[in-house]
Amino acid sequence: MTTRYVGPKGRGSFRRIGDALRAAGPGDVIVVAGGEYAEQLRLDRSIAVVAEPGGGQVTVTGVPGGEPTVVAEGLECTVRGMTIKAPADDAGAPAVGVAGGAGLMIEDCTVSGGRIHARGNENTGQGSDLTGYGVTTLMIRGSRLEQGRLAAIHLSGRVQAKIEDSVIDTVDGIGVVLSGPAYLDASRLRLNQTSGYGFRLRGTSKLVSTDGTIRQTGMAGVLLEDGSTATLSDIRIEKPGGPGVHATGSARSELTDCRVREARASGLVAQDSAELIATDCAVTDAGANGLLVSDSATATVTATRFDRPAYSAVHLTGTATVKLTDCQVREGVEHGVHVTASARVELIRCGIQDVGLTGLSAVDAGFADAEDCRIVGGGTGIRLESTTATSVRTSSVTGTVGTGVELAGAGLATLDAVRVSGTKAAGIVVGTGAAATIDASTIENCAGSGLVIWSEATPTVNGLRVSAVAKNGIYVAEKAGGTYTDCDVTGTKYPALHLAKTAAPTFKHLRIRDCSEAVGQEDGAVPVFEDCTVDGVAMIRETPVAAVAGASSTPDVHVPGALDESMPPDDETLEDVLAELEEQVGLDRVKRDVQSMVKLMQTVRMREEAGLPAPPLSRHLVFAGNPGTGKTTVARLYGRILKALGLLRKGHLVEVDRTALVGEYVGHTGPKTQAAVTQALGGVLFIDEAYSLAPIGIGNDFGAEAIATLVKLMEDHRNDLVVIVAGYVNDMSRFIGSNPGLSSRFTRTLQFEDYTAAELVAIVEHQARGHQYELTVDARVALNTLFEQLPRGEGFGNGRSARQIFQAMTERQAHRMSELRTPTPAQLVSLEVPDLPESF
Repeated sequence: MTTRYVGPKGRGSFRRIGDALRAAGPGDVIVVAGGEYAEQLRLDRSIAVVAEPGGGQVTVTGVPGGEPTVVAEGLECTVRGMTIKAPADDAGAPAVGVAGGAGLMIEDCTVSGGRIHARGNENTGQGSDLTGYGVTTLMIRGSRLEQGRLAAIHLSGRVQAKIEDSVIDTVDGIGVVLSGPAYLDASRLRLNQTSGYGFRLRGTSKLVSTDGTIRQTGMAGVLLEDGSTATLSDIRIEKPGGPGVHATGSARSELTDCRVREARASGLVAQDSAELIATDCAVTDAGANGLLVSDSATATVTATRFDRPAYSAVHLTGTATVKLTDCQVREGVEHGVHVTASARVELIRCGIQDVGLTGLSAVDAGFADAEDCRIVGGGTGIRLESTTATSVRTSSVTGTVGTGVELAGAGLATLDAVRVSGTKAAGIVVGTGAAATIDASTIENCAGSGLVIWSEATPTVNGLRVSAVAKNGIYVAEKAGGTYTDCDVTGTKYPALHLAKTAAPTFKHLRIRDCSEAVGQEDGAVPVFEDCTVDGVAMIRETPVAAVAGASSTPDVHVPGALDESMPPDDETLEDVLAELEEQVGLDRVKRDVQSMVKLMQTVRMREEAGLPAPPLSRHLVFAGNPGTGKTTVARLYGRILKALGLLRKGHLVEVDRTALVGEYVGHTGPKTQAAVTQALGGVLFIDEAYSLAPIGIGNDFGAEAIATLVKLMEDHRNDLVVIVAGYVNDMSRFIGSNPGLSSRFTRTLQFEDYTAAELVAIVEHQARGHQYELTVDARVALNTLFEQLPRGEGFGNGRSARQIFQAMTERQAHRMSELRTPTPAQLVSLEVPDLPESF
């Protein structure tokens, strides 16, 4: 081995490094004195080029012409202690090139302005085997790669590389690219600020990375394509411009003790047939889902936390399969775990806390199986609305704002040893026609009813315990049934059982204790009681003869807008509701009228409490205005206001139209109208397009019977019912004049004016914010012009038209994005002038 010296102005044997390289033999060491060298270095044999210790900074800058500054062609080459700069031209040449079959170590160096590109031999006949002759090797230790173009490192073909204790910083492109069978082992690598991906893996390449960071990438932190593999351990991925880790194709990603923070898109993504494994990881503040698994991809996630995602924490679609064990979800905006399409999820010992919508949701044909899970707070605890079988075992739901558990699908939903407590609405609801089995479960301290069974549902319930709920223990709606065996209902504030008309449940060994009343039963209910007790005394109830015979004195009635068990909460204040009214776009005149009515009602209450006579007060209203002006929204708020004032006991809204009130034959209209009013008792009956009950030029119409029935029922229930009729201004005047009873009861009309162009723009902006879009300044101006010029004829829908235009804009923007090869995240959320519909 010979040592050769290079230095400017006589300091070494050679003035140029290239001269020393040409003179050197295999195994020689070239020591370079401090200085700047503008030349290309070709290491065509096993040679080491090192900076002289203490000799000053050595900088090598390549010469223009498209060739790398350093080219390694020997089997064992070394570059140490130097700064290597790519040629200062636009040819895009690498700073360092490693030829096929060569080997290079870069130690304590700075590589600037260009990438390191190592190419593996492709025609050796050895396939993807990275052993033996012909494999390109690269070792980078203690070095800094900065200001790269296209990439900082590109490994293609049969390359085996290792990086230790190094930094990649500020890359105009991708941090590291691996393609073909390339392999990279990265330890303690710090990768910062790329305009593209942090790592991009293609082909059958493989990445093993330990104790590193990936910060502020323009796109995904790690992208895996084709059949590539990434094994990441103790990696911090912060503020990636796309997902933290995105696996596609048949790729496989395995993460251990990794952290993904503030991803612009989803934290972890697996799609196509990719596989993702995550253990002891955390995904925080993701801009979309915490974990998104689609197509036929699979994910196995253990002891991992998903905090504050902007979308559902875990979202599954396609035929994806996910297993979550000992995982936690906290403070999500949407669902905790959301299973759609034909995807499947298994949850074991997982916790979900304070999500905005549903803790565990399964829809479409999604499969969910949960065991030993805990859901605390948030909207709805569990909603199983799937056409396939689902199950939840030995789990709990506590303190939700909405229902604890909703079973609403055609597939059999099984609850086994599930505890629901402290919900603000019902404990468990079995939806219309849903199939359900509930075993050994508990419902307690809920603000609504305990167990609610809606129409045509016939669940099998065994060993249920319901205690201290604010309404009914078990509520069985019309046409519902089911079998309830060995159940206990204790300490309810409403009757323990509510059995609606035509309900036909069977109760076996039911025990009712300390309830305000045992059974509230409507005419036509046909329950069966076997060996049941009330406060320890045997219950003896007879089934009505007419029901046994199948007789019915009234026709079968179905009312759209059926009452939802989730009533306005008891603790809602008047100030809360009025603040929500003020947040509505426009409606200034309506808001003033409602405020005036509220003051009048408050005065009435004070006079009554003082023992003074109350002034005349009609709570029934006429809402006159064009479609889409917010009439239904204000009607719902009005009911809640009356409840907050203590003038209505429930405050809910039942919305109907002519078809819900008017029958098709003689004797059918009265019962239909009666059924609608019954649904609305304690709240508001909202009749949209009410003028259709009094059509012009038709003398013999069943609508007149509906009006007459309605007038009578309004009188019968004057203290427990508010009716709001709505429609066009002129038509509503004609409707009120069609019956003397209407004109005496509807003495106040609220005028809903059309939205201005600026208000319609505000509605579109509200829709955009809710779906994470942003209007540009120019788009906002153009949209205002569009609304100003839009014809306001019969087809104009006000707020509905604004929502339709927003939908059209998102569709046109999606078409525009499909024409871009790699749209940026900013482009994906931006709605621009070209996205406005050309005609509407």
